[in-house]
Amino acid sequence: MTTGASDSIALRAESTGTFIGKSQILQRLQLAIRGARWTAIVGPNGAGKSTLLQVLAGLRATHGRVWLAGRPLAAWPARERARRLAWLGQGEAGNDDLTAYDVAMLGRLPHRAWLAPPSPADHAAAQRALRATQAWAFRARSLGELSGGERQRVLLARALCVESAVLLMDEPLSHLDPPHQVDWLGIVRDRVAAGGTVVSVLHELSLALAADDLLIVQGGRVTHHGACADPATHRALAAAFDDRIDVQALGARWVALPRLGSDGRPDAG
Repeated sequence: MTTGASDSIALRAESTGTFIGKSQILQRLQLAIRGARWTAIVGPNGAGKSTLLQVLAGLRATHGRVWLAGRPLAAWPARERARRLAWLGQGEAGNDDLTAYDVAMLGRLPHRAWLAPPSPADHAAAQRALRATQAWAFRARSLGELSGGERQRVLLARALCVESAVLLMDEPLSHLDPPHQVDWLGIVRDRVAAGGTVVSVLHELSLALAADDLLIVQGGRVTHHGACADPATHRALAAAFDDRIDVQALGARWVALPRLGSDGRPDAG
């Protein structure tokens, strides 16, 4: 994994708008993602979170440009870019006939010459990724035989197997039970400690508040981008959800809780 200083910019985007067909999904955009940090993207349903992540990954055309490590994303040779930036999409499909091990090994394709067999380094990377996601025990089973949570862990292992400097994940906690969500948090923290950059779209606000930075999207606009521990971030997060949540301290971390009235019923704000 390529490392970088925490004050460097891993990803930068400038755009006048992003469209799907004739519908404008994202408004004017200007943001910078710092390297060696975990940035969580949050916001209401339909805010444009996934579209924003796709723009950062170069998977969605936009009226502007994206830079990876200071270099226009489009200027990176495809194989070099695939080694530098890994992607885990929301509800990704996979070949159900492949074994979990072979799916993870797909993450090594950017590191291999055309039609070259996997190297010992490739096998070692696949084993590390599958063990990190607690998927090693069912490595010989086909993807189609796995539960939703097991499948998600294998797809995560595929992204980890790239060992990229930047890892983008859209709803990576889908189907994962609480213990495996904790495992995912550990994986993210280990990558950041090693100098990697992680950007994830999350619906689980309390887990998102465990990130270094929070990027809030509302109505196709980035309405706030700041440190998760900053009170201004907490206020912006509550406002994005119509002040129907409270951000509260729980030990050394922050959690987002539904705002309830004195009768225990949801407070409509």
